[in-house]
Amino acid sequence: MNAVDPRPLYTRATEQAAALIRTVRPEQLSGPTPCTEFDVRTLLSHIVGGSARIAVVGEGGDGLAVRPFADGVADDGWATAYDEVRARVLKAWESDERMAAPVRVPWGEVPGRAALSGYVMELVTHTWDLSEALGRPLGLDPELGEFALATARRVLPDPERGAELPFASVLPAPRGADVHEELAAWLGRRPLSPA
Repeated sequence: MNAVDPRPLYTRATEQAAALIRTVRPEQLSGPTPCTEFDVRTLLSHIVGGSARIAVVGEGGDGLAVRPFADGVADDGWATAYDEVRARVLKAWESDERMAAPVRVPWGEVPGRAALSGYVMELVTHTWDLSEALGRPLGLDPELGEFALATARRVLPDPERGAELPFASVLPAPRGADVHEELAAWLGRRPLSPA
């Protein structure tokens, strides 16, 4: 997929997501997100559950056996739940051997490096979704956005996408879009409000 070691980028992406998750207030949990099938609570559940999936993959297990949603998290427990799972993910992917070893993820069997790169893209995208839903309380790292956008363009080059993909067809990016808005548009998302 690429020669860049995605581990430092994934670590930064988890730090960015964790900082944003800490800003979520219980009254925001039922609010809309750009990921139209998710409210904030469901999006947080997906972020935590998807992170558990990539932890299992990094540990050598079958990620497809892990439901990509978290159950039973209290309204005020999302930050703790995410911190716990992100520590597990980072430990699971410490080994250089894991980067080259084949792993199973929802889009097929790929080298670990490609799998983790895909999860950088997913986490950065969902962090943008959450940021939009919360009214953009924190700035987002443009380098993470660039990596995620390059990954998205490489793995989803066709602008027209069918229902079998979890991403909609490419939309035009808003005028003056930053890299995260370009990423969102490439993945078929629209900002909830003007910048």
